Amino acid sequence: MEFYDSAFLLLISGCGLLTWQQYRMREEAPEKQALNQNAVTPRAKAEASHFQALFLAVYCLVMGSDWLQGPYVYSLYKDQFGLEERIVGLLFVTGFLSGAVSGYFVGQFADANGRKMACLIFCITYSTACFSTLVPSLPTLFFGRVFGGLSTSLMYSAFESWMVTEYHKRQINHAGISLSSMYGVMTTLNSIVAILSGIFSEWLVQVTGTKRAPFMASVGLLAIAFCIITMYWSENYGDSHTSQKARDKSSPLTTPPASSSTSTVLKAIVKDKRILTIGLASCFFEGSMYLFVFFWTPALKAAHSQTPTHSPQNLPLGMVFACFMASVMLGSLLFALIISKHQLLTPSRLLTIIFATASSSLLITILLKSEKFTFWAFCVFEMCVGMYWPSVGYLKGRFVEDGVRARVYGILRIPLNIFVVVALSLIKEGEDYRNGVFLICGGLLVVTSGIFHWIVGE
Repeated sequence: MEFYDSAFLLLISGCGLLTWQQYRMREEAPEKQALNQNAVTPRAKAEASHFQALFLAVYCLVMGSDWLQGPYVYSLYKDQFGLEERIVGLLFVTGFLSGAVSGYFVGQFADANGRKMACLIFCITYSTACFSTLVPSLPTLFFGRVFGGLSTSLMYSAFESWMVTEYHKRQINHAGISLSSMYGVMTTLNSIVAILSGIFSEWLVQVTGTKRAPFMASVGLLAIAFCIITMYWSENYGDSHTSQKARDKSSPLTTPPASSSTSTVLKAIVKDKRILTIGLASCFFEGSMYLFVFFWTPALKAAHSQTPTHSPQNLPLGMVFACFMASVMLGSLLFALIISKHQLLTPSRLLTIIFATASSSLLITILLKSEKFTFWAFCVFEMCVGMYWPSVGYLKGRFVEDGVRARVYGILRIPLNIFVVVALSLIKEGEDYRNGVFLICGGLLVVTSGIFHWIVGE
């Protein structure tokens, strides 16, 4: 469709413009850059480059395996397998419920048995989830969703925990690479991978004629990631990083002994209002994001059908998904530009704006039924997602200790998964329920913006 092709080109052009702007800013500060380069030893620079290559290669492969499936999870169940929306909702609920239950254990497992080991297990469990789509029977599909939920918990705790701990252990900051810039690079690369994955998955489906193809391609990426992790990653564990410099001295979330129980970690989280607030914000924002993943396809289809001049063709889901991911990339580039140019606008302050903007973008889709308005509102929401990840990643990296990082990240995902499970378990056919979900999510994000500004804002 020409509209979505044009939208994609516009979004990519915006990304290119912001990238050029960042390059120009670096060129305009040669003295500062030279000073920083002189302070960096060749050994530190080589160590940082090696670390970035090792982690980012795996990170891109892992995220690519996830994004390849993104445009077609709902459509595979609903359109190709012909399942009722209620059953599709239950499949999603199963995945999030599995994530909620496993989130309590995977962090502790990763800290105790090694983050590298946890990442390898992720590659196996997520491949199993992908293979389950080959058998269109409900027991097998539910089995796959259980493994998918477990894999998601591992993906969002083990990999980031490994990266942050290695960052501190290898003293990558001595090479002039800050943790916030690392998160910015991750988000930008993640967006690029997502864009390419959306286009590639669209092509795969067209060539093969089946919506299972992207899932099988994901298995290939996971196999490559498994090999790289096995051969090149070192192992790290909880409570392994003892450098006091990386700690926020005012945080009561100090590293407990290796034998500390999960209840000890929970008490430490509750005592630190900042960690608790970040958990609340993650619950409502990421919960809204996951609900958006479920509802954007039917919402856009409904808006498409209500457009007077709508085309009888199906929506190009892969291209729409690529547009959304280009919006995420645009958001991550905006984050880097804003943080570098406006010192007073810290990640915590930026998050309050992000939550309010995301709320507005969801609420506007209830009022305006135009396909184009709905699409662009969704793009704004995805742009907020692009700014959210590096912002919240920086704050978690700052406030949470390395020794309990995977456990804390895993525990913080439990209320998120419960929130999504409750929303999807009540799912009903039709537009009214979908609008109700967007309305509730929008309201919660407004409340989150205020609470976050009050407690965490600096």
